[in-house]
Amino acid sequence: QVQLVESGGGLVQPGGSLKLSCAASGSIREINLMAWYRQAPGKQRQLVGTITSDFGADYADSVKGRFTISRDNAKNTVYLQMNSLKPEDTTVYYCNEIIDDRAYWGQGTKVTVSS
Repeated sequence: QVQLVESGGGLVQPGGSLKLSCAASGSIREINLMAWYRQAPGKQRQLVGTITSDFGADYADSVKGRFTISRDNAKNTVYLQMNSLKPEDTTVYYCNEIIDDRAYWGQGTKVTVSS
């Protein structure tokens, strides 16, 4: 069984930074696309950004220039470095990975940006 475990969420002041991690474990041959999404209560899940197996990254306009996705293939882990955080970034963040041609989700980690 493949499992994704997220960590790194919490409370931060506006303008601050947080780094989320998502580690995959289990029977894994290949991880292709890794992505981060976020979802506010009552709203659709929104794509934050993606990173391909050859480290090509893409971002939603709302986070471009502030967030950075990276991955460590040796550790089967994807990261989301979030800088210059705004109150509107407050929500639950989910990682999503295509592992051996199947999609898996993390359990979600809450980020709260507030003074």
